[in-house]
Amino acid sequence: MTLRKRTNPSHESIREENHKHEEENEELKEEVAHKQKALEQKQASNPADFPDFQTHLTVLLDQYEFSIPQALQFELPLLDLTRLETEWRKFRSNIPEPWKLNNNGLEFTVGEQIAERGLTAKHPVVLIPGIISTGLESWSTSPEYRPFFRQKVWGGFSMLSQVMFNKEKWMATLMLDSVTGLDPPGAKVRAAEGIDAASSFIQGYWLWSKIVENLAVVNYDTNNLHLAPYDWRLSYYNLEVRDGYFSKLKATIEGFVARENKRVVLVAHSMGILVSVIRYRAYCRCFKWVESPEHGKGGPDWVEKNVEALVAIAGTHLVKAMSALLSGEMKDTVQMNPAGAYVLERFFSRRERQNLFRSWAGSASMWMKGGEAVWGNATFAPDDIFGYAQSHGELVVFRPSVVETEGKYSLLKNMTASEAGTWILERTPTHFQKMIASNYSFGIERDEQALERNNLDHTKWTNPLEIQLPHAPTTKFYCVYGHGKDTEVSHMYTREEYEYDDIQPDTVDASCLNASECITPRSPLDLPLLRRSHIDAEYTDETVFPKVINGVRMGEGDGTVNLLSLGAMCVEGWKRKRWNPSGIKVVTVELPHNPVSTIPRGGGTTSDHVDILGSTALNEIILKVATGAGDEVQDSFVSRIREYAQRIKWD
Repeated sequence: MTLRKRTNPSHESIREENHKHEEENEELKEEVAHKQKALEQKQASNPADFPDFQTHLTVLLDQYEFSIPQALQFELPLLDLTRLETEWRKFRSNIPEPWKLNNNGLEFTVGEQIAERGLTAKHPVVLIPGIISTGLESWSTSPEYRPFFRQKVWGGFSMLSQVMFNKEKWMATLMLDSVTGLDPPGAKVRAAEGIDAASSFIQGYWLWSKIVENLAVVNYDTNNLHLAPYDWRLSYYNLEVRDGYFSKLKATIEGFVARENKRVVLVAHSMGILVSVIRYRAYCRCFKWVESPEHGKGGPDWVEKNVEALVAIAGTHLVKAMSALLSGEMKDTVQMNPAGAYVLERFFSRRERQNLFRSWAGSASMWMKGGEAVWGNATFAPDDIFGYAQSHGELVVFRPSVVETEGKYSLLKNMTASEAGTWILERTPTHFQKMIASNYSFGIERDEQALERNNLDHTKWTNPLEIQLPHAPTTKFYCVYGHGKDTEVSHMYTREEYEYDDIQPDTVDASCLNASECITPRSPLDLPLLRRSHIDAEYTDETVFPKVINGVRMGEGDGTVNLLSLGAMCVEGWKRKRWNPSGIKVVTVELPHNPVSTIPRGGGTTSDHVDILGSTALNEIILKVATGAGDEVQDSFVSRIREYAQRIKWD
């Protein structure tokens, strides 16, 4: 072995070696930074509880007792999940970055401003969500429904999982019995409880959480703040029969009053008013039930003793839409956040959606009220803009080309409110017609004695045109809603399709092969059941007025509910003694829709039907009323609602 003398490296070689290491370190730092940035982007684009699609899939399969062979478990990462991941991306693309919507920079801001004035919690507050908003969970212990036990079947990611992997069972869980309107055999679904029941629909897509946050800043908590969730699928009558909803709500309000020695402020959104103290209809519905000697037995002065004020947000006082009940079409028809709408439209056929909607008796409360007196005729409607050929009074419209294809004997024609209602009912099953007849009424009553009698008729309680406001002269009523978004007013339908799979025809020339066994059932409303129709979604014309987008004729409103329904009763109807005998003060506040394009869901200046719950102006109104500064809230208008409302045939 040869020994060599070790020589010391030169300074130059050392510098070269150090420079080489520095370059390697820089490259390594850049690579780490690049990977960290990629990881952060991945985390930002995925929900916190959905970090890994394949891992989530494995959990789901195990949850629904779908076992994977052991050999495949090791290969799961190699499975082609392109289709599932594509579906997931489609879902996300229909909601503008939903998991970045949890904060919009306005959290607690309104509450802090109110608190700086020295205002603090005064009146207990009860929040009543709108239809579709309350989460529903399964309580069935039947073997076929056990995988759903205590899971959200409406709202949350568990719903999305069930729809994707167990659609038929999920649909069976949410369907109500078509005859009783209650739980079908084996299934039991109930409203989720607590503040979280309607704070958000899925993680990040907030509903009531902004209002809760700001109320908390002025000293509200679960001791003086209550959210009253309900099963929005049920008719209002069945809400009491099955769940005792109105009894429990009455007890909650009375408990607040007894403990705090202050009357309660009710805050209701959209159709929640119909339900009980949920929206405005809730105002009529719950209060009438409470006062009735046959029901709540609270007496005629119950509201005066227990309710300080009602804040009705985006109330569907006179109508929402009927197309969902006719043809199962949902866009711009049902008050539903984008996630819920996407799930039903993407995974369920029109027929399946029809079956769901028609089993949900609560959805029928959106039916149009007041007929031609409110909504006009073929040549005139209160909200028409003069100088244009088409009237908003035609609610069901057919293109001339569609009528021509039917021939000269075609019965198709454009229809006004009453005609459209009959036409739609003709195309619904018998059980749906029976449910309508036994739970709802849609006319207008001008006789004061008849209105007093109607106060005891539960079928009238969701129609403010057929009942009176309660006797509560010191109770305040605030109508708050948005304006400035194109909103559906009427629909254009295609030619009718004849289907006899689940509806038997009833015609004048019907014949029977066996006369002794010939039965031709008539519907509860004596309507012939013959045809089905759907919206002419291929037709768009933005050059006409009213403009038509995908078969929907647009007008004024908050994007979901049209302007007449939002404000006509507030500015005119309840100013009349026949509908407001004790003279309850009604304050109307219209909020202009001025969303910030760079902020998800429009920020604090939006007045969209759902996103208004995060509006700065709305939160200010709620906090002022709750803290005893409600007198600061005055009438404010940005639309022509007062002009439109005066054109309605009230008298």
